Amino acid sequence: MIQLVEERTDIVIPRRRFTREEYYRIAETGVFDGERVELIEGEVVQMSPIGPAHGEAVTLMAEVLWRLFGEGYRVRVQMPLSLGDSEPEPDVAVVAGKPGDYRDAHPTSAVLVVEVAQSSLDYDRVVKGGLYAQAGIAEYWLVNLEERCVEVYRDPSADRGYRFKRIYTPGETFSCLQKPDSPISVDSVLI
Repeated sequence: MIQLVEERTDIVIPRRRFTREEYYRIAETGVFDGERVELIEGEVVQMSPIGPAHGEAVTLMAEVLWRLFGEGYRVRVQMPLSLGDSEPEPDVAVVAGKPGDYRDAHPTSAVLVVEVAQSSLDYDRVVKGGLYAQAGIAEYWLVNLEERCVEVYRDPSADRGYRFKRIYTPGETFSCLQKPDSPISVDSVLI
C-alpha cells in the first residue's frame, strides 16, 4: 500500500545562529579543519570547492584590480569581510587602506566585491549579492563562468538588492565606479 505524504510549508526548524566571535572560537577548536566555510547571517555555510577555471578567473581578476587600484587600496583574495552577523569570503574585494591596516580586524566594507561562480550562481546572485547590497557596498561583480559574462551590480538598496544590473559579454569592456576612465575587457578576466 502506498501512502501519500502531505507537503507542509508551515514547519519551522529551529536553527542556532552564531556571532562572529562564536564562529571564530569554534574554528579555533579545529571543527572546520579541511572544510571551506563562511558565516552568512549567523549560519555556517559550506563553500563550493575551487576548481581550476574558478581559480584562474580569481587570479586574473585580482591581477587586473591590483594594477587598476594601486596605492591607497588593498586587493584581498578570498579573505573575510566583517559584515554584521556575516563574515563572507568574497573571491576578490578591494578595500581602502594600506599594509597593516587589517592586521587586527577584517575590513567592514569594500569599494568593490567580486565573486566568481559556476555551480554557485544563484547563491552568489541572491544570497551573497543581497548581503553585499545590505552592507552598502556600492559595487558587486559576478564573474559568471557558466554563461561566460560579467554581471555588474550597482546602487545597493535597503531591501537587500541592487537596483542596477548590466551584463557584459566577451568583446565588451566595463569599468569600476571608482575608476570610470579605466576600462576592463571581459576577455581579460574570463579564461
